[in-house]
Amino acid sequence: QLFEDKAAAKATSSWSHTFCRGSSHAGSPMDAGELEVFDAGRCTDGYQLGLAVGQRFSETIRSRMQVDLFLQEQLLPFASTAAGKQLLAALQATNRERYPRYWDELVGMADGSGVPLLHVILVNLRKEIRPFIPKKDHERREEEDDDCSDILMVSESTAFAAHNEDANVALLGHTYVVKATSPDGASSFTAYTYAGELPTCAFGFNSNGVAFTLDSVPPAIGEVAAGAIALNFVSRDLLEARDLDDAMHRVCSPGVSIGHCYNLMGVRARRIVTVETASRNRFAVHETGPVPSFHANMYRHLQVEQVDMISTAQQALHLSER
Repeated sequence: QLFEDKAAAKATSSWSHTFCRGSSHAGSPMDAGELEVFDAGRCTDGYQLGLAVGQRFSETIRSRMQVDLFLQEQLLPFASTAAGKQLLAALQATNRERYPRYWDELVGMADGSGVPLLHVILVNLRKEIRPFIPKKDHERREEEDDDCSDILMVSESTAFAAHNEDANVALLGHTYVVKATSPDGASSFTAYTYAGELPTCAFGFNSNGVAFTLDSVPPAIGEVAAGAIALNFVSRDLLEARDLDDAMHRVCSPGVSIGHCYNLMGVRARRIVTVETASRNRFAVHETGPVPSFHANMYRHLQVEQVDMISTAQQALHLSER
């Protein structure tokens, strides 16, 4: 069942939605076939939620940090340079000011897991830092850009979002599901989460009837606003959305560092919209209809220069011809 309360469950009766399947009990962090679900309950503040998640998944979070070569070989060395320190300070100040409760979650997660706070911050800001790492170092260990894809459709008889979750190999066996209730007890969320990161840069839903999936749309360096709002904080904020309109506002209003694609679902309204965002407050909204629509890692509605546009265009063309 996608939502916990009866009203939302009734609203989903004509919807098809597929999430990951997995055991409710996890073994070792590298048991990639198993997925643990942790209900943190109602926490009084962001720090307590982060602390609970950090303590529960401390082994998994530490393991992810150890095997994440992009963190070890790229992010940490860059963070020790003058340019890296300046960029990191700007990102910290901007995101902590706009999202203080979510920033406290990072601090709590670091304390709970025993992982250095710097490591937790870096993996949560990786997409905003990556474009500024000097190319000579960047060539040593390149991350993949082809993160996730979706097929969406809303007709009179059927509505669905089919999502494929792609990610770096370091995340194999280093994911889990986090459930939590808001401090005021008014709503709850469920989120597929990468170890050491805020819930969620993947997909999730809440008891208000809002669900979402995400697709990466990596921009060229000229499209990046240094030191601005980070994607992980925007998607964390989506889990608090009251309805579809509120969700759209939460992804369109921040001045983000780099853009993203948000596939937003309003179950009670029986609507799916794709929102593409970019730096300098640019966004485009596309309403899903009875003709299935596909989205992967290339902008379809905004004119934004991207990295490796040839391969992403070939990917979209290949999948659209299937």
